Amino acid sequence: MRVAVLSDTHVGDKARALPPVLIEKMRNAEPELILHAGDVTDPSVLETLEEIAPVVAVRGNVDYLRLPEEETVEIDRIRIGLIHGHQLLSLNAQFLTLKALDMGVDLLVFGHTHRFYFDTFSLYGRKVYLLNPGSPTFPRWDNAGFVLLRTGEEILVKRIKLW
Repeated sequence: MRVAVLSDTHVGDKARALPPVLIEKMRNAEPELILHAGDVTDPSVLETLEEIAPVVAVRGNVDYLRLPEEETVEIDRIRIGLIHGHQLLSLNAQFLTLKALDMGVDLLVFGHTHRFYFDTFSLYGRKVYLLNPGSPTFPRWDNAGFVLLRTGEEILVKRIKLW
């Protein structure tokens, strides 16, 4: 399954709107599902993304939308956890891996830093993937973009830069 993953869109507080190039590249990727790891900040973002594919989103630290703090979805027998990350004491690999184990997920998607990050860790005999897609509108020391995730036998991550 193809899944588009993004976070920290901040429409209304840091960005005027989702960049047209984001919508174009996301449509071209033809995702079957979109995961948003928080700081949506405006309901129009979810409405726009829903025109592309179904959306699962969580609440970020500046969201006032009625969204859950965390979500879990299962795709192709891979359990994916979705959080923003502001709830954790630190966003280091140890805290994130422990959160993934606590949620019982194979892949933990988080945001909050506005920077792309992808790595795998093993703890207590379990392999855990950690993914931050970065921000398509307000990246910090990084390129604007999102991630295209492919699930199946394994997890494949492709970073899509906007420019």
